Amino acid sequence: MTGESTKFKALAALLAYPEPDLVEAVPEIKALFPKDKGVRALLDELGAEPLHVLQERYVELFDRSRALSLHLFEHVHGESRDRGQAMVDLAQTYGTRGFEVADGELPDYLPAFLEFLSTLPREEAEGMIGETAEILRSLGDRLADRGSRYSALFAAVLAAGREAGLTKALAPRLTPGEENSPAAIDKVWMEEPVTFMDGLQPGGAPQPVKFYAKGARP
Repeated sequence: MTGESTKFKALAALLAYPEPDLVEAVPEIKALFPKDKGVRALLDELGAEPLHVLQERYVELFDRSRALSLHLFEHVHGESRDRGQAMVDLAQTYGTRGFEVADGELPDYLPAFLEFLSTLPREEAEGMIGETAEILRSLGDRLADRGSRYSALFAAVLAAGREAGLTKALAPRLTPGEENSPAAIDKVWMEEPVTFMDGLQPGGAPQPVKFYAKGARP
């Protein structure tokens, strides 16, 4: 397994719900990112704070904010019927490489997508990151606005795909009282998921991006 493949697997693990085995692996993961100060700062945080605090923070970010959903097609198709077909297409793309998502998980779940990238040649992985770059950048920027060190993971994925990085610097983190203030809650609820359009169909209708590895279209 190449270094890039191992990094994709590590980034997938870091974007999943924190469990004890992830905390135990922090020193090993840190060795994969010797020069990435942002990822290393997140790893320091994961290694220093109580597990229940890490888990609560994760839920507040990714499970309770639609604007930060880790399901990529949420930001492309929303609740439209097209999302179902897109899921089927992506699952078939995974299947062409012998990859299946775990039971109960959706194929557009970002950690699963990163696991899939870890199985691809570098050029193909870069191509798929390019297709999702606008979504990843917008999610990373929103996390940076919240002062979340998780934003560094999105910057790292973009860098692996040779894409432009985030446009927002890491803001000061809100205190627990500020996070639950009416203004902060209103801001989260007012945010709409980012939509990513891959060109325009005739007549100006936007066409959502499709995730296919080069040469692996089902």
